[in-house]
Amino acid sequence: MIAKLKGLLDETGSDWAVIDVSGVGYLVHCSARTLSQLGEKGEACTVYTDLQVSENDMRLLGFAEAAERDWFRLLTQVQGVGSKVGLAILSALSTGEVQQACSQGDAATIARAQGVGPKLAGRIVNELKDKAGALPGGGAAGAAVAVTPAGGASADAVSALENLGFKPAVAARAVAAAQGELGEGASEGDLIRVALKRAAG
Repeated sequence: MIAKLKGLLDETGSDWAVIDVSGVGYLVHCSARTLSQLGEKGEACTVYTDLQVSENDMRLLGFAEAAERDWFRLLTQVQGVGSKVGLAILSALSTGEVQQACSQGDAATIARAQGVGPKLAGRIVNELKDKAGALPGGGAAGAAVAVTPAGGASADAVSALENLGFKPAVAARAVAAAQGELGEGASEGDLIRVALKRAAG
């Protein structure tokens, strides 16, 4: 999977950009926030990417920060949130605002995004409030440990613990504690190993 692109900004549109990497132009769909951070045409830029494949479409989503990509992945796990809605939320709100809204159950803030009604906003905050503390964005209110994890290792570690049967809140707290102990450069494997001890203990 393509995880990151580093090249020159070739062209932009309302919700997309073309990144020229050694003569190959990659079309990436971006939030308004990311587009505003890419710079001017012809300038060097870096985008963190997520590749989405469906039956009749394949698209590359680009983000100025790894934290924004992590939140996009989390948001699109919620039923009813596709790539378009995920980008709309991240265009209207910073990752910190999304995290705070989810951790506090503030559906009204999420509903500020275009195409997000009250019902969907409520579903988003209900499903993500227990995971908010383990992702970047400013720290969840009331979280025992507030950290800023690097890349998507923390989100993957939380998912791994949930797959082992731990509740989302327990998994998120354990991974956040492990991140604080190991530092920002910790790998997913190390995070899982330490978080398992925390969650089980």
